[in-house]
Amino acid sequence: MATFLYRVGRLAFRRRWYVALVWAAVLAAVGLGALKAPGAADEGFSMPGIESQKAFDLMDQRFPGVTADGATARVVFVAPKGEKVTAAGHRKAVEDAVADLADGSQVASAVDPFRAKAVSRDGTTAYATVTYKVAANDLTDAGKAELEKAIDQARDSGLTVDAGGSAMADGGGAGGAAEMIGVAIAAVVLLVTFGSLAAAGLPLLTALIGVGVSMASILALSSALGLSTTTGTLATMLGIAVGIDYALFVVSRYREERAKGRAPQEATSLAVGTAGSAVVFAGLTVVIALAGLSVVGIPMLTKMGLAAAGAVVVAVLVALTLVPAFLGFWPNAVLRRKDRKSGRTEQDAKDNGGTRWARFVLRRPLPVLLLGVVGLGALAVPMTALELGMPGDEAKPTSTTERRAYDALAEGFGPGFNGPLTVVVDAKGDADAKGAASAIAKGIGATEGVVSVSPARFNEAGDTAVFSVVPSTAPTDEKTKDLVTTIRGERPGVESETGATFEVTGTTALNIDISGKVQSALVPYLIVVVGLAVVLLLVVFRSLLVPLKAALGFLLSVLASLGAVVVVFQEGHGASLLGVETTGPIMSLMPIFLVGIVFGLAMDYEVFLVSRMREAYVHGETPHQAVTSGFRHSARVVVAAALIMIAVFAGFIGESDSMIKMIGFGLAGAVLLDAFVVRMAIVPAVLALLGDKAWWLPKWLDRALPRVDVEGEALTRAADTPEPAPAHPEAVHV
Repeated sequence: MATFLYRVGRLAFRRRWYVALVWAAVLAAVGLGALKAPGAADEGFSMPGIESQKAFDLMDQRFPGVTADGATARVVFVAPKGEKVTAAGHRKAVEDAVADLADGSQVASAVDPFRAKAVSRDGTTAYATVTYKVAANDLTDAGKAELEKAIDQARDSGLTVDAGGSAMADGGGAGGAAEMIGVAIAAVVLLVTFGSLAAAGLPLLTALIGVGVSMASILALSSALGLSTTTGTLATMLGIAVGIDYALFVVSRYREERAKGRAPQEATSLAVGTAGSAVVFAGLTVVIALAGLSVVGIPMLTKMGLAAAGAVVVAVLVALTLVPAFLGFWPNAVLRRKDRKSGRTEQDAKDNGGTRWARFVLRRPLPVLLLGVVGLGALAVPMTALELGMPGDEAKPTSTTERRAYDALAEGFGPGFNGPLTVVVDAKGDADAKGAASAIAKGIGATEGVVSVSPARFNEAGDTAVFSVVPSTAPTDEKTKDLVTTIRGERPGVESETGATFEVTGTTALNIDISGKVQSALVPYLIVVVGLAVVLLLVVFRSLLVPLKAALGFLLSVLASLGAVVVVFQEGHGASLLGVETTGPIMSLMPIFLVGIVFGLAMDYEVFLVSRMREAYVHGETPHQAVTSGFRHSARVVVAAALIMIAVFAGFIGESDSMIKMIGFGLAGAVLLDAFVVRMAIVPAVLALLGDKAWWLPKWLDRALPRVDVEGEALTRAADTPEPAPAHPEAVHV
């Protein structure tokens, strides 16, 4: 591996113009393809294998022509204090607003609340449901403007008017502002680390080129592969982070080789052969973690994972080819200013921050290990109270119209009104379909925790009915989850009496089903991803204990970060500091996201840091010396890489959306804990306690495993041959 990559780096350096032109051509081609590609149709969220999805599919089949995923808006009208919305003046204002809403160019229907009996018992609140012909992502700016205009006109009459629903979604998600903050902080970290504007700018430039290629490719293939606009969010986030990190490691190793007196071409080749090997295997662990998201069985998550894995592959290719090509164009520009004239950098001092920290840990390995494990364990304890769900409008700031509409409906109609259940009755083959639907509705209506049941609506064939069930509790309340379980539990008895079957769906039931499926998929996902990564690290480090230690350390950091997420976003401690106004269940996909992304990044640091220790060990250093050498060469760069990751992820905490805040906080916290507690403290402590045993591998396994020479032993031996041999070759630090 190291020899092959050495040749790749040498070729990229010598043929730098060709390499640069190829990447420019690739970027132009995929960019042109992205511009010409038709927009991908919004396929909506689906999760095969759960009851809620089966019910949605049945509705699509039995109610043809009805767009199940069409955008909706629920416009809420609240009368001034002491007045009623049914008063003549207010009623006219509501009816006029509904008429204006119905005239919208993309509106399928707008239901008058007075005809639909959508008025609260005290007469203070009413709501109108607006249904659109298109999905939320396909709503035009003109269509949204028409909705806003009708709302503003109704407000002028003195009513308090707010709106919620999918039509109000801005479709944005994590945006450019957060990314730019992260990139700006990354630039500062790189500048401090390298002390050179060019050295700081090179990783940023190549990372942005890689992200440009990845995102343009996703857009170009979006129609063919059914990718949505949100698919690239994770790819962008990770593409920037790992793109900077991988280039950072190659450039850092290049400067190190120049410090030994190597010529620019040889230094570049050795940098790609050694640091590039670590980049390849680190990238593979990230790809494994992201591709493993397909195990969960959520098509949207699978597409996001594969798209992000593709972005990581591009980042690896850029680091192995474009970075050495740029080093060929400007071989001295990445050096410190004082070293550019001579073209040679000063050797790193024997004692730097990394070596001092390593020696501190090596002198006190057991206390450091215990402190790290106990600290992470304490942070992980709240994770035992983790409640999964899909926060909706109730989690948004009170400054948003969606949150105000949610609160108004809860006050006027009860907390369960914001999360009605939809029951789909399949009476095909039943002679008395209406009687069966009526009996099922009556039975469900008598269930404790049900406030009301709407009249059933039948399809044209008369064999399928749909009705809504309003719970007495809020959508994210545990009692609502129990109610869904109770209703489904009564199904066998109801079906035996009526001969018809029914399924429970709706947004609330769907979120409950998603949470259950994600929880059941988490353990298999961990087994697959961690198992494959352990095998990969076994090949890289040729050690049995180092990969196991890496996996256990990751589990500690990810559980601790999940515990921190629970403390802030579920229990509310310190939530106000992050601008979180409402606490509640943790987003269902959060554990999967955290495990998948952070595992890949954690293995990045493991490979970069421990590979230098392994390199020193195989060149004759004692286990303690190898740990010190690894920290001397890699600690500063690993810290810089971690700070860049934290900066990129922490930038998303500033977003208004609570779910994006949660993702940003969780990822930033996990990287912080994994890099600075696990990799920089627990890892050297464990290696110090294990000594030579850390690098033990059974002979039969050693013979069976392929040799990839990730530490570049053959390269450094060949490169050092012309130079005078030291008195004690085993003491040479490489």
